[in-house]
Amino acid sequence: MKYSAIPTAQSIVSHCQAKNISNIIISPGSRNAPLTIAFAENPFFHCYSIVDERCAAFFALGLAQQLQEPVVVLCTSGSALLNYYPAVAEAYFSNIPVIVISADRPVYKLGIGDGQTINQQNIFENHIRYSANLRQDVSHATDKVMHYKPEWIDGKAVNDVQHEVQNYNDEELNRAFEIAFITNCPVHINAPFEEPLYNTLEEPSVCSEISAIPAKLDSVIYLKHHKNIWNSSIRKMILVGVNTPDAIKDIVLEKLANDPSVIVLTETTSNIHHPSFFNSIDSLVAPIEMHAQKELEFEKLKPEVLITFGGLIVSKKVKAFLRNFTPKHHWHIDGQFANDTFFCLEEHIKISVNDFFNEMYADSPTLESNYFSHWNVVKEQYELKRENYLKEIPFSDFLAFNHILETVPNDYMLQLANSSTIRYTQLFNVNPTLKVFCNRGTSGIDGSTSTAIGASLASSSPTLFITGDLSFFYDSNALWNNYIKSNFRIIVINNNGGGIFRILPGKENSEVFETYFETRHSLSAEHLCAMYGFNYRTAKSSEELKEELCTFFNETGRPQLLEISTPTLKNDKILIDYFRFIS
Repeated sequence: MKYSAIPTAQSIVSHCQAKNISNIIISPGSRNAPLTIAFAENPFFHCYSIVDERCAAFFALGLAQQLQEPVVVLCTSGSALLNYYPAVAEAYFSNIPVIVISADRPVYKLGIGDGQTINQQNIFENHIRYSANLRQDVSHATDKVMHYKPEWIDGKAVNDVQHEVQNYNDEELNRAFEIAFITNCPVHINAPFEEPLYNTLEEPSVCSEISAIPAKLDSVIYLKHHKNIWNSSIRKMILVGVNTPDAIKDIVLEKLANDPSVIVLTETTSNIHHPSFFNSIDSLVAPIEMHAQKELEFEKLKPEVLITFGGLIVSKKVKAFLRNFTPKHHWHIDGQFANDTFFCLEEHIKISVNDFFNEMYADSPTLESNYFSHWNVVKEQYELKRENYLKEIPFSDFLAFNHILETVPNDYMLQLANSSTIRYTQLFNVNPTLKVFCNRGTSGIDGSTSTAIGASLASSSPTLFITGDLSFFYDSNALWNNYIKSNFRIIVINNNGGGIFRILPGKENSEVFETYFETRHSLSAEHLCAMYGFNYRTAKSSEELKEELCTFFNETGRPQLLEISTPTLKNDKILIDYFRFIS
């Protein structure tokens, strides 16, 4: 096994191994060669080579999302690091522990016009939990240090100065890794390396001081006051955002489902299912928006107590409702973070969701309330109307999503792109055996394909990724790697542009709208599939789609992509008419 001759490189690798961080996503470069060699030569690590840094970072995010443990991305100096930023921001807002390690030029070569050099220290300042800016070794390339920065030595023995550098770097590394593990958020480690970069040793020359990650301590929370409010409130709403599958115990879900004073609103990304829960929030709220007495109806829906848990909420309609009809109490249940999404957050209760609801239901009386029964009748009505609507409409995005979601096999991982994809999916019942994920931290269309591919590697189940055309073409470099499994499936809904802009306020049929908002195009995924070794399939009608879906999930020895062409000028009307139809 080979070790880098540069002490800091040895330290970084030692810290990763000691912390059991084994997945390293590497993008090619020269400045990061000391780390690339050290990681790749060590059999403890699983190294992946992804050329495009933006894709690499999202690939790492998908892997960390599924493993629920830190994953490293490693790049060279310069603009390579900037390409990580979209994924870093997503990891920051989604609480995913991506560890960014960047190789940097020596500090004395910054700002003098040297090539491939930018200001890398604290570069993610507003979207990172910690930035560890390591010091440059003085025992490596000592002649250059003495030439450019003699004050670093200042008459001291080189070994003594190197010992100070080593201690400082170990402290920074311990701190960075500790924060990544404790907060489940991204951290950045910036390491300056002087040439030569490729020299190696047969044995390590550094013994790093590595601290253990401290155990997370359970907070002692007193809930007597909350329980009194809970037991006296006849309208309680539970709203669940992005949530890890199987995180909430069945006994808790049953208690919530059987409480007449509770309605539970879930999103596709909540990964929570029960026949009594409301899993199509917009189908509940939109008809009230169109109601002749909407103020009165919203007052009926307004909870006394709103309890949220999980990550960010997709539905703009429920956000608008709760911002305008604010509950008396809003509590967010989460061990670390809380967002005041509805401008009425009263308290962030740092306790597990299971423990909170077990306490609420311990020796609690059953309240008389028609809150659930009233809105459950409404739910049954719009579900019936949705089935009738599906029988009337022509082929479209709406109908395509219904066909797809009806046929996804049990136990698949379902990865969803943003924009129209996640919003359409939210309108339908999703097979409860599926595990659903979407990059809702920043809700961008960039990186969804890369995330899905990375996530698939950590899943024993096959993966289906559903995406729109713009999101897919934007991230087409995601397919440029050697790690795509043969059971990986992509469905591209191609409506020849950003169809979501046709359902947003301000739409108009004009050249400006089509060019700068909808970004109309006539691209196809067929040639990309040929280049990257995907089986390509296509459908342009309900009959063709149903036929393709019959065999699409069969094992073929190669990944497959199904491109569904839908009518650009009909999709928005069909979606808007759906809400009118169920109202």
